[in-house]
Amino acid sequence: MSSVIDVNKRLIGVNFLPTGEATIKLWAPLIDDAKIVLGEEQGKIDLSKDPEGYWSAKTNKIKPGALYKFEIDNSKQLPDPASLSQPNGVHQHSQAIELNNFQWKDQQWKNLPLKKYIIYEVHTGTFSQQGTFAGIQEKLDHLLELGITAIEIMPVAQFPGKRNWGYDGVYPFAVQFEYGGAAALQELVNTCHLKGIAVILDVVYNHIGPEGNYLKEYGPYFTDKYKTPWGSAINFDDEWCDGVRNFFVENAIMWFRDFHIDALRLDAVHAIKDFSPVHILQDIKEAVNEFMNVSGTNHYLIVESDLNDTRFINPIDRGGYGMDAQWIDEFHHALRIAAGGEPTGYFSDFNGVAHLAKAYKDAYVYDGQYSIHRKKKFGVRAKTNEGKQFIVFSQNHDQVGNRMLGERTSQLVSFEMQKLLAGAVMVSPYLPLLFMGEEWSETNPFQYFVSHTDPDLAEAVRTGRKKEFAAFNREGEAPDPMSEETFNHSKLQWLLLEEEPHKTMFHYYQYLIRLRKQHPVLKELNRKNILVASEQESKMITLKRWEENLFVFVVLNFSNQAKEVALPDEIKGSFIILNSAHHQWGGTISTTTQQSQSIIQPESITIFSNYHV
Repeated sequence: MSSVIDVNKRLIGVNFLPTGEATIKLWAPLIDDAKIVLGEEQGKIDLSKDPEGYWSAKTNKIKPGALYKFEIDNSKQLPDPASLSQPNGVHQHSQAIELNNFQWKDQQWKNLPLKKYIIYEVHTGTFSQQGTFAGIQEKLDHLLELGITAIEIMPVAQFPGKRNWGYDGVYPFAVQFEYGGAAALQELVNTCHLKGIAVILDVVYNHIGPEGNYLKEYGPYFTDKYKTPWGSAINFDDEWCDGVRNFFVENAIMWFRDFHIDALRLDAVHAIKDFSPVHILQDIKEAVNEFMNVSGTNHYLIVESDLNDTRFINPIDRGGYGMDAQWIDEFHHALRIAAGGEPTGYFSDFNGVAHLAKAYKDAYVYDGQYSIHRKKKFGVRAKTNEGKQFIVFSQNHDQVGNRMLGERTSQLVSFEMQKLLAGAVMVSPYLPLLFMGEEWSETNPFQYFVSHTDPDLAEAVRTGRKKEFAAFNREGEAPDPMSEETFNHSKLQWLLLEEEPHKTMFHYYQYLIRLRKQHPVLKELNRKNILVASEQESKMITLKRWEENLFVFVVLNFSNQAKEVALPDEIKGSFIILNSAHHQWGGTISTTTQQSQSIIQPESITIFSNYHV
């Protein structure tokens, strides 16, 4: 571990000592002079440079709340790359704040075992009318009532303007001011813990957004060796990369130490380019391990990756990077095609129920086979990885928002199919994730929105969105990402919870989650005790999972016709613990007579078991 990193405290940027003095540390290895310039013409402070390229000073002239910039080479005055607060936006002064002033009350909290995570993805700006952390806090009792055990907050690093998904953040340490800033995020996490809810934060270590990105002015934060879909690659393995690696390692530790975040979700790690002997993800993992040893707390690292490469989630002592879990989009893709989705774009690799059955059993659909979409053999077998290492979903921010019109599942399939999709996720031996509002069949879309102040950049985003949908053969125009109307149209409609069929859908999700948490088989994420079969022509899947002498037998009918299924002898006489077609859930079946005759209704899921919750 670099001497620049101390897991017990933040070192880079402006930080305060117990004495009230401020320490200043800036990494800028290639410049010849650096000063900190205090706001309101309160003067400048010279910084001194060490051999690793860090400029530093200690002073009593800076107090919490002070505004400042750095002056480099006696010319440019720029915000702090490690700023904790940008109250006036990405181009203006940074603000020195004291993270340690928050009065935590979560001392009794212990992070949940990963296998107990039932995750709910939230976008702060559109989850509530307020669009703030306080707005999320007000709705936590709803999530408890639903049965959620962990919320996942989309990125909060300061981005330009007031509207953004969060993946255009340019200050990784600064919490979006419009959401409430650092103190409001600490308050939200504290309240979540008091209510028994874990908090996952989405962070972006594969690129930095375009507007307000001043990192390149300070040093070689980027490399021309590689490119990402979003611009220059972050320099994790080229000359001067040590300072860059320290920057991101320290960022990860900050969220755990100073915000009590329970897990990080690392965005699109397949776009991180690093051929160092020790990959940056492993570096982060080792620092997190060190912090956990010191703090006695437990934290997880979850990655988004489309590489089907177990190296990311294998332990370090088995040659992996040590990540605890990963999203698997392939489960989603197979599920969507099974539900009648169009096999265009990246969906063209998936055939529906056969691939979904494979995902239930093998996690990865492609684990060495030829991929037509990629035009090569793709993936490796996930032989020894536990079920808790994979996160599955029927929708998420990407899969909804990256549609041209941002339609949610509620606008694409029937009410019955929505229930089937939810059930398909919950019976898997993996961690389930819900996207905000799906539990009541939200009808508003979740569209792509930004609020860049640079007109050329705004136009480039509009043009880019149009090109993105060419592979999907979409007709019409994508909503204007810059329009405030696009953002407002993406907000959740909480009043729908009082109306039908939304109220029934909410109760259905409640029951599904209760089954998942309480059933002795469903709550164990055992990938070994599973049998699955599919019938491509009839669009049917049967799935059996068991623990000792207890079992569930699940029949999923993705067709629009009722189907008769030959049940195994051991299933006959068992309980039907869920039939999504029952009138209780807005379906047409009022008795269990037909079910006992093995007739499975169209677009439905039926779960048999010898154990009744």
